[in-house]
Amino acid sequence: MSTFARKTAVATLVAGGLVVLALALWKLRLVVGLLFAAMIIAAAIRPSVDWLGRHYVPRVVGLLLHYAALLGLIAAGLTFAVPAARHQVTHALSPSGKAEIAHAAKHSKGIKHDALVALQKRLAHLPKARHFVGPAAAAGLKAFEILIGFFFTFAAAAYWVFERDAAVDLVCSLLPRPKRKLVRDTWRLIDLRLGAFVRGQVLLILAVGVMLSLLFWAIGEPYWILVGSFAGLVEVIPVIGPLSAGVLAVAVGFTASIHVAILAAICVLAVRMLQDYVVMPKVLGEAVGLSPLLVLVSVTTIGILFSGWAVLFAVPVAAVAVTLFDVILRDIDPAEQETPAVIFSPSDAET
Repeated sequence: MSTFARKTAVATLVAGGLVVLALALWKLRLVVGLLFAAMIIAAAIRPSVDWLGRHYVPRVVGLLLHYAALLGLIAAGLTFAVPAARHQVTHALSPSGKAEIAHAAKHSKGIKHDALVALQKRLAHLPKARHFVGPAAAAGLKAFEILIGFFFTFAAAAYWVFERDAAVDLVCSLLPRPKRKLVRDTWRLIDLRLGAFVRGQVLLILAVGVMLSLLFWAIGEPYWILVGSFAGLVEVIPVIGPLSAGVLAVAVGFTASIHVAILAAICVLAVRMLQDYVVMPKVLGEAVGLSPLLVLVSVTTIGILFSGWAVLFAVPVAAVAVTLFDVILRDIDPAEQETPAVIFSPSDAET
């Protein structure tokens, strides 16, 4: 009887502890999300940091070079893309731009007329400049919080680049000796998949954004740099992002002519086919080993359970879950699993 009572007490304590842990993680979900983002960033840049280290560049210097390159890329975008985008936004919101849209809507028919009328109504309901005085302070505070989040994430990523192996050794030391190799190999496989996924996503964002912007400019798409940049950025949202980019491109094309809208649809479809049949198989491969259906379910589920920004983690979270499922329930050896070589091969990714 005493044995049964002791087992019941232990089970109750374990269940209660799991509930408390789940509640704590839910309350700290923002911090957990930032730490997970830091681990993903570290997985993406660690191979190149190690590659520089093998060429006699200290790892600290190599990490600083990566962050400097990121800042340089952002500065280049702000220098070249933002002025043109601001001009296009200003023109769209100016009285002359609204007058052009209203005139085009009045003298158009069919789908083009509907698209222009919808855009005209949307512009008419935008708040005036004087209405932004109050929310400006709140927006500034929110921007400051976002900046702090960026600093925290990249500082944690720098720490994880250097201390990952020590952390893995610490975790493995708490486990039985026969399980240690399995845990190390599983951790390595997750790290390689996440790193390949992030590097591939960065390449896709840049390639899609640049290609579509140039194509939209060539066909005379209004606000081509805004639409092309949007198409590149939403590549981080699987399935839904490319669809929304295509719909936006066609809708904006209708504001010029049906001919431009059709050309915009052709451009989006051509880039998408090039991406699906050439870039993905040849460059990215199956970076995370997920089917499109699983990706869509993951995006929808995480979007419902959490806020919109959490959708960015849908594929990485699903990749981690699938890897753990394969190792724990299907008894797949993680050491025998192949990972794609996105810029760096798996052997280059090893420290």
